[in-house]
Amino acid sequence: MAHESGWTFLDDRGRLAAASRTPARPVAYIQAGAALYDLGIRPVGVFGSAHDGAAADPVKAGALPLDGTAYLGPGPAVDADTVLGAGPDLLVAVAYGAGGPVYGLDPDTAKRIEERLPVVVLDVGQERSLDEMRARFADLAVSLGAPPPAAHSDAARTALRTAAGAAAGQRVLALSPAGPDGVHLARPAAWPDLRELTDCGVTVAAPAPGPGLNWATTDWNRAALLEPDVVLLDVRANAAPPERLARSEGWRAIEARARIVPWNPELPCSARAHDAFLRTVAEALTTRQD
Repeated sequence: MAHESGWTFLDDRGRLAAASRTPARPVAYIQAGAALYDLGIRPVGVFGSAHDGAAADPVKAGALPLDGTAYLGPGPAVDADTVLGAGPDLLVAVAYGAGGPVYGLDPDTAKRIEERLPVVVLDVGQERSLDEMRARFADLAVSLGAPPPAAHSDAARTALRTAAGAAAGQRVLALSPAGPDGVHLARPAAWPDLRELTDCGVTVAAPAPGPGLNWATTDWNRAALLEPDVVLLDVRANAAPPERLARSEGWRAIEARARIVPWNPELPCSARAHDAFLRTVAEALTTRQD
């Protein structure tokens, strides 16, 4: 919040970020930057994670224009001087769990930045619902001068519930291709967007219990045994693209039976992004496979 004595914001670590005036030049983890942009705040720079490369991932960026937004690099390669060199007055990051570390940045780098800048870390982990994540990012954006977002419409959820009812028995499988010989299958309970699907009546296929908190790593033939009708395909830059999977018999079997829907597991925490995701799944459930 902004007041006569300056700006403050209590983040999800329970730490109070403070500045003498309302920050106007935030840098952010790319998912957080995309959310802020949807809410009316444009970051001056963004950084990626260890999964990212030398260029910003346009999938993670959402609607954020990458032309004119400095990309500071993948987090582990980013040092404090790189961040401070962009001239920011705030860093906005995410964590997976309220007590988790700053995602993407080396802990020492995050510590050095926090000695020089106010830092806000918001939780996007499995304990949070989409509603809760949207509310927290909206609170931050409003504190930075954005107008309060319009009351959230339930239309996208309603459309998904209707589609799920009409497509009873259809199975949705979320996955991230590792390559032609392997695939990471999402554990639905670990992902707020997949839990939202379940809450709306969608049957989300789950891999067998085993190692891996968020993903179960297996081969394509085992993935095909789940017989999905709709596949949410991770299309971030770190995931293997479909053209690399052609020699996999299991992938070909999945592709032949399922509707393939592009999926960003790091959705911006905004109504625009969340509602678009729900509507995309609703449409996939009600589209007949040729």
